[in-house]
Amino acid sequence: MGFWDKSLRIFKCLCNHGTQSVRRIAHKTGGSKSSVHRLTQAMERRGRHPESWWWETEEGRRWLTRLVVAALSTFGCKRGVGVDTLSEFFARLRLETQVGCSPSALRGVMEALVVTIEETAQVWEQDGVAGGEVCEIIGAVDETFLAQMILVFQDVPTGYIVQEEVADDRTYATWKALVDERLKALGTSVLSVVSDRAKALIQLAEQGFECLSMPDFFHFMHDIVKHYALTMARQLRQAHQALAHAEAVLTRPPGLVHSDPDSRAVKADGQAKRAEGQRWEEVQRRYRHHLETLSLTLHPCGISAAAPQTSAQVQGQWHAAVEAIAALAARHQLPNRHDAMKQVRQQLPALAALVAVWWEGVGQDVAPLDLSPMESQGARACLLPLGSWAHQATHTRCTRRKAKILRLLAAVRTALHQHAITRRMPPQVLEEWQGWATQRVKAFQRASSAVEGRNGYLSHMHHHHRGLPKQRDKVWTALHNFDCRAADGTTPASRFFRRTFPDLFETVLSHIEVLPRSRQRKHDGVLSG
Repeated sequence: MGFWDKSLRIFKCLCNHGTQSVRRIAHKTGGSKSSVHRLTQAMERRGRHPESWWWETEEGRRWLTRLVVAALSTFGCKRGVGVDTLSEFFARLRLETQVGCSPSALRGVMEALVVTIEETAQVWEQDGVAGGEVCEIIGAVDETFLAQMILVFQDVPTGYIVQEEVADDRTYATWKALVDERLKALGTSVLSVVSDRAKALIQLAEQGFECLSMPDFFHFMHDIVKHYALTMARQLRQAHQALAHAEAVLTRPPGLVHSDPDSRAVKADGQAKRAEGQRWEEVQRRYRHHLETLSLTLHPCGISAAAPQTSAQVQGQWHAAVEAIAALAARHQLPNRHDAMKQVRQQLPALAALVAVWWEGVGQDVAPLDLSPMESQGARACLLPLGSWAHQATHTRCTRRKAKILRLLAAVRTALHQHAITRRMPPQVLEEWQGWATQRVKAFQRASSAVEGRNGYLSHMHHHHRGLPKQRDKVWTALHNFDCRAADGTTPASRFFRRTFPDLFETVLSHIEVLPRSRQRKHDGVLSG
């Protein structure tokens, strides 16, 4: 019987029978008198505060364990808060008499948590692989530079981190060796890879995985914006400042200026400044319209009528928009960015190819089902466009762009309601088809923002820890995969393996049986000579 079990038995005896001698307590609890004496003294030392009696109960001790483990797991392991700060936190809760709150004691508990989390994650991942429901990977790859370089490989639709490894270099050979080992362990393959245009990453996709290497759409748009947006904004700001100055001159009293403010020259100057401002406002409006066209074009279904589109159609619309931006810049004498626009044009075929790859995946999904022409046409003309633009609407913040998408969605919903597939299919079957369309849309990934966000998290943890603790990156990966929950309650692991897993915190908590005991401090005394 452990220390806390004995203490609990004595506490219950005192609650049931009141104050008693050490001999009677020892007789009723079955312990020795010396043990009872030590335990009752320890109980008196812990009972300094009004709430201390609660921690002596069985429920209070379990809640105290949950409190300590939750704080260490959430703030220590996941957020990088140091044990010195956590020790101060527990001391302010007046728990130093109930549990070991020193930095060294908390560090020991945290190390036990780290080991348990890593072991649990390994077992659950093996269970997920054994279940045979591992999805094919639509990956995003990148590297982040902290105290050491870390290579990150993530499945974008599910958010599952496939690989997060410290490496000495980022060559193709290093990437290939690390990722091949993980793919073999997971028993899956890669459908496409989104990345920047680093040669090693392009080679990894095209030669290593033999799949589509897609440029990051965010980087593609940024390459255009960074070369023109600031210049246009500067010209517009200067035009507004010049107009404000001209209008101030016109509104001055006649006696404060050397010339008549109502003269034709001053009025003509004000009109010219106003026209110049309006010109740059129109330039900026057209420029943003072309950017919006680029953004709304890279989708499986067009924005005009929600009709399925091909890679050739997407590339043609993009080429027209890019050329329109270049012509707009040349017409208004913006700086020549020939090399930058050349790089943008080179990425157009690879970006547009994503549409063809996605529709190919749709064909592979429906091929075994032997659909009728009506069902096939309904899926392509209504279900998939509805799922695609509904998904996009939830991720769009621009008011104007979102309004355009919502108008399109209303038309698609009307078309689906009037389509024969809605009238002939049972509601349950139609709901299953809509669920399939929603999942299929999530496979259309055009940016590696998830990996960029992960890099930001690692940088945050590196800053808080003043460096990366040894082997701590493994537990961060495990926490992300099995303890990071979306709004629907699912984790990256449950989405990736298509099954549910127990709650990681509750599982780890069940392995923490006893917390470290508080130190027995001597009371301050006065030395007498």
